[in-house]
Amino acid sequence: MRKLIKSLVVSKDLESHIDKMPKEVGSLGYDAWGFNSDINKIGIALFKQLYDHYFRVETSGLENIPKDGPCLIIANHSGQLPLDGTLIAVAMEMNAHAPRAPRAMIERFFPTIPFLGNFLNSVGAVIGDPLNCAKMLERGEAVIVFPEGVRGSGKLYSKRYQLQRFGNGFMHLAMKYNAPIIPVGVVGCEETIPAIANIKPLAKLLQVPYIPIALPFVFPAKVHLNFGKPIHFSGDSETSEQQVTSQVEQVKSTIRNLINKGLAERKRIF
Repeated sequence: MRKLIKSLVVSKDLESHIDKMPKEVGSLGYDAWGFNSDINKIGIALFKQLYDHYFRVETSGLENIPKDGPCLIIANHSGQLPLDGTLIAVAMEMNAHAPRAPRAMIERFFPTIPFLGNFLNSVGAVIGDPLNCAKMLERGEAVIVFPEGVRGSGKLYSKRYQLQRFGNGFMHLAMKYNAPIIPVGVVGCEETIPAIANIKPLAKLLQVPYIPIALPFVFPAKVHLNFGKPIHFSGDSETSEQQVTSQVEQVKSTIRNLINKGLAERKRIF
C-alpha cells in the first residue's frame, strides 16, 4: 500500500531530489529512530502542496544552512500544532542550495497521539530529550529545536510574536559538539490556530501541556521563514551557566530581529 501511495503522490523529480539526501536505513526502510524513507517522501510531497499553495511560504537565507555536519536550527515556536517545524523541514529538504533532511525535536505528548506520533517519527521527528539531540548531532544531523517548548507553541494569540523563555540545553549541546546555530524567525504560524484561552484544569486531567480554546480550523496565514547566518559558540567545562545564558540571549535577540524582518516584509496576514 505504501509503495502504491508513493507512486501516486511522489513525482520522479521530487523522489530524485530527496534521494540526494541519503539516510542510513535498514532493509525495511527504517532507521533506529523510526525514520522511513518512503513515508518521508510521501509526507514531503503532501506537505509541499500546503507549503506552496495554502501557506504560500516565502524563505530567505537557506544558503546559510551547512551542506553537511551537525548543526542546530533554532526557531521561535507557535501555533498549537507543530506546523512551524513541518514547514521548516520542507524548506530544508527542498533547499536548492544544499538540501538536508532534518531531525525535529518534538514534545513528549505528540507520540502519545494515535497515528500522529508514528507519522512524525517516520518523517524524522524525535522526542525532544537532550540525549536524543546529542545522538543526532553525533551522527552529523541537522536538528530543529524550539527552545521555548510548550511555552511557545501553547501561548495565546494576545502574546503573539512575544518570545517566551528559552531553555539553555541547546547551547550546551552546540558547544559540546561544535555545532553551528542557524537562527530562524518564523512569521505567520501565530495566525494559523489563534487561541484565546487555555483550559488548564482539563489539560491537567488529560496530562497534556495545554487545551486551547480556538476554532477547529487551520487558517491559511502566509508564512515567512527567515534563516539567519550561522552563529558559532565555543566553550569548555569552565564555561559558567551565566555565560551560557548570555549566549542564549544572543541567539534569542537574533531570532527576534529575524521575526521583525518577517513582520516588516509581509503585506497582509492572509
